[in-house]
Parts: sequence; structure tokens; C-alpha cells
Amino acid sequence: MARTARSSKVDQAYEIIKNRITDDTYGPGTRLVFDQLARDLDISAVPVREAVRRLEAEGWVTYQLNVGAQVATFDVEQYRAAMEALALLEGYATATAVPHIDDQTLRKARALNDQMRNALPRFDPLAFTRLNHAFHALLCEKSPNLHVRGLLEREWQRLDLLRRTSFSMVPRRAGESVHEHDTLLHLIAASADRTTIEIFSRRHKLNTLRAVAQQP
Repeated sequence: MARTARSSKVDQAYEIIKNRITDDTYGPGTRLVFDQLARDLDISAVPVREAVRRLEAEGWVTYQLNVGAQVATFDVEQYRAAMEALALLEGYATATAVPHIDDQTLRKARALNDQMRNALPRFDPLAFTRLNHAFHALLCEKSPNLHVRGLLEREWQRLDLLRRTSFSMVPRRAGESVHEHDTLLHLIAASADRTTIEIFSRRHKLNTLRAVAQQP
């Protein structure tokens, strides 16, 4: 019973801390002091420590000597590897989803892209990234390959922090991304062949990677 109660506290601490990382309450590089977190969450330090260890295993938190736990910062090499994998997965998922994308899904995708377009003048990287994720998730969830969709979910979660940072680093990429979404939706609506859609979707993702890599 005691073990179950502690597990519940760990889960509670994990969810709260992770949410604060993803909504930027705890930004990249923020120190996570166990005693302070325990007081803030009204939970003992032991489950807080276990929750932070879990977040470390998932890549949200890093440990540094003489510093302790802190929110992970942007790592270009990890970002590059993950984005290359994501380009392959999203390209395949989008292409295999096309036969299952109906008019209603296309309307929803266009509406999301219009929201992204309307958000450009008063650009908010966090809000834009959420819309961008919703756009691609809407299309990819129509893929019949459940395994690929599962891999996509894990990669999207892994890149949550980094992708948030990427649009902050290259805001000009946001407008380019919206235009590429227009082209992708046109290809889908026109029933372009699978290879064309897969290659375009893959290049769309790699264009963001290229823009980030070109930053000084």
C-alpha cells in the first residue's frame, strides 16, 4: 500500500514538473532543486527525486557536476539526429495516410494552417509550434501503420522542448513552413502519387533542420 502511495506521488510530481517544462515555466537551463520543488508541490523530496530521474531518462532533464539537475538545453547534434528520423517517419506516415484522408480532414488541416498563417504577424513560437504539431498529427494519424504512428508519438515527445526552441531561433522558418503546408495539402487534394508526397513531406521537415543548422 505504501509503495502504491509513493508511486502515485512520483507520478503526480512527474506530471507537474513535465508540464512546467513544456509550458516554459521551467525554461532551458533552469535548476531543479529537490527541496524547493518538494515545498512547491507539497510532496516529500523522495518522490520528487524519482520523478526528476524519470524526466532525465526521457531527456527532459540533465545532471551536471556541482550544479545538479536542470532542464535540458538545446543540443544541435541530438536535434539533427532526431529530426532526420522524424523526417523519414512523417514522410512515410503522411504518404500512407493519403488514401484515408477525407474532405473533412482536409478542411481541418487547412483551418489549422490558416491559424498558423494568421499568427505570423504577432508571432508566438510556443503557440505556433502547438498548431504545427496539430497539423501534422491530424494527417499522420490517418496512416494505417500503427507501429509507425507509435514511433512518431515518441519522437514528437522527445522533440517537444527542442522544437519549441527551433522556431524561436529561426522565426522566418514559420512563414516558409505555412507555405509548404499549402503545397502539401494541394498534393494530397490532387491525389498526387505516394512517392511525391513522401519526398515533399520529408523535405519539409528537413528544411527546418537546415534552417536551424545554418544559425551562427
